[in-house]
Amino acid sequence: MNSRNGGIEGYLAHSRRKNLFLVALALLLLISTIAVLKIDLGSLSFEEIVQVIFDKDNPQNSKVDVILFWNLYLPRIVSGLFAGFALGVAGTVMQCVLRNPIASPYTLGISNAAAFGASLGILALGGGLVVGQSHASILINNPYLVSASAFTWALIATVIIILLVKVTRVSAETMVLAGVALSSIFSAGISMLQYIYNDYALSAIVFWQFGSLGKASWGELTLIAIISMAVIAYFLWRRWDFNALDAGDDVAMSLGIKVDWLRMETLFLSALMTSIVVSFMGIIAFIGLLGPHIVRMFLGNDHKYVLPGSMLLGAIILLIADCVGQNLLVYTLPVGIITSFLGGPLFIYLLIRGTRKKRKVLR
Repeated sequence: MNSRNGGIEGYLAHSRRKNLFLVALALLLLISTIAVLKIDLGSLSFEEIVQVIFDKDNPQNSKVDVILFWNLYLPRIVSGLFAGFALGVAGTVMQCVLRNPIASPYTLGISNAAAFGASLGILALGGGLVVGQSHASILINNPYLVSASAFTWALIATVIIILLVKVTRVSAETMVLAGVALSSIFSAGISMLQYIYNDYALSAIVFWQFGSLGKASWGELTLIAIISMAVIAYFLWRRWDFNALDAGDDVAMSLGIKVDWLRMETLFLSALMTSIVVSFMGIIAFIGLLGPHIVRMFLGNDHKYVLPGSMLLGAIILLIADCVGQNLLVYTLPVGIITSFLGGPLFIYLLIRGTRKKRKVLR
């Protein structure tokens, strides 16, 4: 009886530590958001920032500060939050259902597929207009068309991945190579579009490909928020099924889980979240790899904790990376470049670790 009570108390203490870690991440996200906002609005004091937020019509406010805050800085932060949430969770569930620690929307080619679809929608299907000459930019005048095109091509890449998993039973290493191949194919498609269209469209699409949090308007952010929060809520509801799937397909099926259906719907919804982010913000690499792996180091593999943890940490990493790229370097860099610098070394490390584990098993 005492051993049973001790086991329950140990489990509760373990759960409390994990919950405290999630609370710490939530506080860190809040602090990061405030810090990034203060750095962006460096000329304003905290009191003036609060006044701009809660009393924007006050005549004491500078009209320039109000316009910059509500139309530039705040949308950028909201973009970082929702893109970080979506990409962090998408990476987590992909790693689970594919049983591949280096699976993510970027490494499996889904981000590049969505980027190709968005480029096609913008340039070929009339979803965007090229504005300006010396500094051309893309004005998306039909965001639903661009998003639908991005999702369609992301879904095509997802179907290819599902077929590889089910038909050929490829290994984790081979899946990475397949992702590289898919990325190469869709990158070639983007290059073809850039070659066909004029120089202004070329420069605009190249800039858009790097990934930036400053592209989405409030209407587009509303669409991103609705879709990503609905999908994330569904994934959180299915968290116990993901835990069962971690134990193996046979275990999950013995618990009444339709494994094939779970795998397909999860990849479908992950592709949807990825495509909606990429269609408005460009390619933001490795958030789906960085967040989940760091969280698992502290919380283990229980998706009750890993899903919200990856969601929070993905947003933290993205906000800080964007702040560094915009304010703390000699040159202003898009956030997609910063996250690639962060995620590339982790990707190499995971590949090396996976190879070492395989060698130990063979021995």
